[in-house]
Amino acid sequence: MNKKEIAEIKKQYTQQRCPASRICGCYVDGEKNKKTLFREAFLSLPEEEFFKYLNIFRKTLSGTVGKNLLSMEIPFSAEEAQGTQDLLMRLKYTGLQDDAILEEFYDKVIESFYYAGNYLILLSYGVYDIPGRSSDGLEMEDASDEVYEHIICCVCPVNLAKPCLSYHERENCFASRAQDWLVEMPLIGFLFPAFHDRSADIHSLLYYNQKPEMPGSDFVDGILGCDLPLTAGSQKETFQTLVEETLGEACDYETVRTICENLNEMIEEQKEEPEPLVLGKQEVRRLLEQSGVSGERMEQFDDRYEEAAGERTSFVAENVASTRKFEIRTKDVVVQVNPERSDLVETAVIDGKKCLVIELTENVEVNGIQVR
Repeated sequence: MNKKEIAEIKKQYTQQRCPASRICGCYVDGEKNKKTLFREAFLSLPEEEFFKYLNIFRKTLSGTVGKNLLSMEIPFSAEEAQGTQDLLMRLKYTGLQDDAILEEFYDKVIESFYYAGNYLILLSYGVYDIPGRSSDGLEMEDASDEVYEHIICCVCPVNLAKPCLSYHERENCFASRAQDWLVEMPLIGFLFPAFHDRSADIHSLLYYNQKPEMPGSDFVDGILGCDLPLTAGSQKETFQTLVEETLGEACDYETVRTICENLNEMIEEQKEEPEPLVLGKQEVRRLLEQSGVSGERMEQFDDRYEEAAGERTSFVAENVASTRKFEIRTKDVVVQVNPERSDLVETAVIDGKKCLVIELTENVEVNGIQVR
């Protein structure tokens, strides 16, 4: 799913539009015991509870595409009978009204999700009446010919509130507040099926992870049956290794700076597109060639790519680029520059020593003190 598709579904989860009709939950303690189960009509919840649950489900549709939000294909093996997709389809088709299917799902989550404390498994079932669109992109509410039937799942930590003093209005005094168990924002979750080209796609889903560098591979494997891509951090490390090994002794400051500048330009050109810029092997090859890497060094590129990343690995450009800062780091010095002005830093040999030369503008501060 791209940014526009995610935004269209997220936009429905408001008080006025909410497509969810049913909510179910299972509260699990730190010993993996089910403490309580519930199933309720979502729209009949008290207003305060309704908004709190709504915010939790909206959070599952929030984040950076390619980092917190991953659109994942469901492999054929997961679509076979008794595969992971089968359980998700049964949850959707029954509208979360079959207790046996819900119990089966909760048991699988408890088996696959590792967390030291208590947590709440939440499920919602919704139906979005997809409005048609005119040729100029305007929505036509009365021209719908398809509904998007979907489920959202999220797993939320449940932790004790911190002890504190609070004001007791009835007694007109301050006293210790009773510690309550609080449901926090989700750690992981998913939307199934995916919403592609304004239609349901049962062969893929959207996965949410609050902590992208802790990908929850057991949950993804046991519940979703999908192959996890490299995390954002792993993509960056792999890309850096690939550049270093491809350039070898030619990995100098000017070449690396040019690669970074060209990559940031590619991202800037693509920023209005709903899909994030993804770099496969051919795109990385073009980036290096356009940045002046010699043909001799590029002869080893295919082998280096397969060793570092794997033939089918691709990189989300924003995961491997540094668009907010241009950083030069040595053992004792760190220099950060506006990436649009990386030209202010050059290398030079002065008195036989390799140096970084920084062009100074009219205003220079040292620890906040303006110097001449």
